Amino acid sequence: MDPFLPSKSCGVCMMNTSWREKQHPAFISYISSFLAANSFRLNFLPIAPDFIFNSGGVSIAFIFETCWDCENGEIVLSRVEKLKNQFKHLYVVAAVPTREQNDSFNQYYLKYSFELGRPTFVPVRDPEMGFEKIVNIAYARGACKQRDAISMMKTERERATQCLDAFLHVVTAIPGIDNHDANALAQAFGSIEAIAQASKGTILESTDLSSDKAERIFRFFRDPQYYLSPRIH
Repeated sequence: MDPFLPSKSCGVCMMNTSWREKQHPAFISYISSFLAANSFRLNFLPIAPDFIFNSGGVSIAFIFETCWDCENGEIVLSRVEKLKNQFKHLYVVAAVPTREQNDSFNQYYLKYSFELGRPTFVPVRDPEMGFEKIVNIAYARGACKQRDAISMMKTERERATQCLDAFLHVVTAIPGIDNHDANALAQAFGSIEAIAQASKGTILESTDLSSDKAERIFRFFRDPQYYLSPRIH
């Protein structure tokens, strides 16, 4: 098991059926074992890229050349051109074990003048290293997505807390309305605007407030003389 992957990682890996048929059975067996060891479920489907990983709520596509063919680089890069606009996260992983293959790979990359990171090209020494890179990338993308989601939820919670504090501050400014009453109104109506539009009867039906308090709230938002007049406590 790859030491850089946590033991509890999970997700789904979809392998292109046509790509599978071109590979040695021993390599497909290696891929299956590696995925199982990292809790990725493997499916075989007629997809456009060679692999699609669903990890942490994000999809990552891969073109995987297990041995770069110096004579067919044009075909591979033309395929990349077609797929790069279909997938937000697309990676091209190519095994370039010889200097000649590596030079050919670099020449084709420069020839097509791809925008940096669209897609990302990953040259490797051998197919096994290439697939381990693929799984590492898929897991890292998924983990980043989850962290972003957690951070967004935290931000939303903080914003909601701030909104509730402001809500309580405004509602408890109404004479005779305490925090319990304000929380009941928040749960029933959700906003100051909704309370301001509610009738006395609606307030009574939606909360446990007394008739006197419902009347105070109703008058507060409709009778300027009521909320502007001095109060003696």
